Amino acid sequence: MLQIPSNVWMEMHDEERDACDVIVEMDDGSLCTALFVTLPYLQRQMKLSYDMSKQLNDTPAVPYAAMETPHVLVESLDRDVIEDTIDNLLALEVFETIFTPVSRPNPVEAETTDTIGIDDRATQEVAAVVLSDVLVVEE
Repeated sequence: MLQIPSNVWMEMHDEERDACDVIVEMDDGSLCTALFVTLPYLQRQMKLSYDMSKQLNDTPAVPYAAMETPHVLVESLDRDVIEDTIDNLLALEVFETIFTPVSRPNPVEAETTDTIGIDDRATQEVAAVVLSDVLVVEE
């Protein structure tokens, strides 16, 4: 079934403003998140790794960036660019491989017989805190 985003929230990383967390609410009520970054963010990560490796004995100083979680590299962090990128990821059917699910839809409203367990409730509670207490919401 084709999912359609109903809301997109962005939290810009404070100082450098070269990365932002994005939470997408789908039309079924589920929430997904991903980190959107620009080239200066990657360059900064490489410099941080280089500076750290210079301080370690018997370690060559090498600039690198090791990404443990998916990052979406974009030219700018403008709302239009991020929303258009989300639309493209959905159209290419790769959205679910990039975005991390944070919660599932309400089981009463969902068309599934799965029940929500403790882990699912925990992630929904974390998502609720992020949405209400952490994110700077741009409408």
